[in-house]
Amino acid sequence: MIELLTRGEMATVDEVSIAGGVPGIDRIEMAGSAVADLAASMCPSPGPVLVICGRGNNGGDGYVAARLLSERGYEVRLAALGGDLRGDAAEARNRWKGEVRSFDQALLIGCGLIIDALYGAGLSRDVEGEAKAVIEAVNAFEKPVLAVDIPSGVDGDNGLVRGAAIRAAATITFFRYKPGHVLLPGRALCGEKHLAPIGISDALLEKMMTRAFLNRRALWDAFFPRPDGTSHKYTRGHALIAAGSEMTGAARLAARAALRSGAGVVTLAANPDVLSIYQTALEAVIVRPMAGPEEFSNLLEDERRNALLVGPGAGIGNPTRDLVRTALASKRATVLDADALTSFETQPRALFTAIRENAAPVVLTPHEGEFKRLFGQIHQSVPSKLERAREAAKLSGAIIVFKGADTVIAAPDGRAAISDNAPPWLATAGAGDVLAGIVLGLLAQSMPGFEAACAAVWMHGEAARHVGPGLIAEDLPEALMPVLRELYGV
Repeated sequence: MIELLTRGEMATVDEVSIAGGVPGIDRIEMAGSAVADLAASMCPSPGPVLVICGRGNNGGDGYVAARLLSERGYEVRLAALGGDLRGDAAEARNRWKGEVRSFDQALLIGCGLIIDALYGAGLSRDVEGEAKAVIEAVNAFEKPVLAVDIPSGVDGDNGLVRGAAIRAAATITFFRYKPGHVLLPGRALCGEKHLAPIGISDALLEKMMTRAFLNRRALWDAFFPRPDGTSHKYTRGHALIAAGSEMTGAARLAARAALRSGAGVVTLAANPDVLSIYQTALEAVIVRPMAGPEEFSNLLEDERRNALLVGPGAGIGNPTRDLVRTALASKRATVLDADALTSFETQPRALFTAIRENAAPVVLTPHEGEFKRLFGQIHQSVPSKLERAREAAKLSGAIIVFKGADTVIAAPDGRAAISDNAPPWLATAGAGDVLAGIVLGLLAQSMPGFEAACAAVWMHGEAARHVGPGLIAEDLPEALMPVLRELYGV
């Protein structure tokens, strides 16, 4: 269940499901039952529980949960906002035989749990007026909140807060997660996430061509390179890194990560002035002199060098731009990171043209600042991180790894994945260089570009989890070993 559905896609699923013979009220009953079960686990003693219902189907789920909790012996208080209900939600309301009150802060007193069934993931406008006041009162009360579908006030398509949003201890949603569950700040407001079935067939998604996914192994595992008895170092790929002279640690981290992620051979090309630094620090990496793009081009005459990385510690300016152009002109799989991106801040169109002329996969790995420098207009005009990454991929022709705690990987064809497995201690100097090296190592093994980028981001997060708090970037390549054991199944 890795697909992420937008509000429009979820509405289509609902319509097709109803047309296929699953009554809407039956789905609301199943959703409300799942809410009641989770609420009972969060509040074992029988009440009081406050259920706050809106006027849509999300409110209908709340009415069902209220009825079922009451039948289990809970003291249930129910407050309704937003006027009369219609359709299936109205039927759910009619099945509730208890009192329906207007919201008052006095209803919060003594409650062990609050169920937020005010707005669902379909919210497309800012919360204001009475609804905003209710959300603020609930947050100020500081009691556990169970959000139905998504915390009220969070946009399900992009995770943004629409005026005000509930801070939930847990969120239960149905059939599939939405982008707003995994994009920040929405993800941070969801608390512990739960997914419940509501009678919708998975087969419906086969006709929808879903384009957004959770970054899970199921998305790329079939493409993941695994050595076998016939493998040797050159069948596992030969990665070439254009190393910088200003920050030599960056390229060293990337080189070690490329080796650890499975590349059979890694060559690091560096200015003769700093060659001895690299030769001393790297035992298993081939080190070659390279004073500029011409010598870099000479190294590319060896066709076994099939995947390239430019950027870590490279410095900003014409020399790095020339190396990037040389790399892209070679028609090889290429990763552009750090200074390779910033060097094109004033010439983004030239970079995008060169990328499009390279038929092999090109992966760009910007963090927020680098993205803003390279894709300024998109950054200013598109609020959703998911859509910003997609627009950047479409504009540039590259696979975009838009880094952060909610890294988004986007391909020019519209596919996108969102990662949620990065622990907070991964935010440390040099971690991005390691990620670039992992992508490089997977591309060297001929993994397709989008899948390689997704796998690399996932592996990066899992390695950080294995290390734990106190992590520094040097730990990450070594921590790939248990991750690879899991992926290899050994």
